[in-house]
Amino acid sequence: MIAVPAAVIGGYLLGAIPFGVIATRLGGAGDVRAIGSGNIGATNVLRTGRRDLALITLLGDAGKGAVAVLIAGALFGPTIAALAGGAAFLGHIFPVWLGFKGGKGVATFYGILFAVAWPVGLAAGAIWIAMAAVFRISSLAALTSAALTPLLFLLLHQSTTGRLWLSAGMAALIFLRHDANIRRLLKGDEPRIGGKKSPSAA
Repeated sequence: MIAVPAAVIGGYLLGAIPFGVIATRLGGAGDVRAIGSGNIGATNVLRTGRRDLALITLLGDAGKGAVAVLIAGALFGPTIAALAGGAAFLGHIFPVWLGFKGGKGVATFYGILFAVAWPVGLAAGAIWIAMAAVFRISSLAALTSAALTPLLFLLLHQSTTGRLWLSAGMAALIFLRHDANIRRLLKGDEPRIGGKKSPSAA
């Protein structure tokens, strides 16, 4: 069956597009991997001082996940769309072009959620906004939102086996990619939004 390999390969290649690296280089801000935490995501791109490049990175990283899901869904149906979304997420975190050293996946995670089940995407985004507003810690907001996403699928009646596995798998990888942030959270050292950031903060 051509649908599965096409969706997985296509999704991975879309997800592996390093928008942060491309945006900073074309925008004249250098290589984002040599700045701040070295992460290729929008948060680290913002440390270049270029909000426009950070916005481009955010939209690109979210958009590639959504596009992978929507194309696969239109061609092969919702189950294959979930596979494409998972592949895009892995592509972002482990891009072949960058030696499999990619981002933390949060923006791509939200893009995939909106494309797979927009009510869940909205709810997850609302949780991020609420947590960020109360605690002013971006990583805590992302981790809380990711952890609650499988439950959101169930509560909002958007759950299928594929979607639950997809959301749980992405949430687990987000936690793994935020290991340093979690250690700082436990120590009370994680920087707040708008505050002074440590060199290793992501």
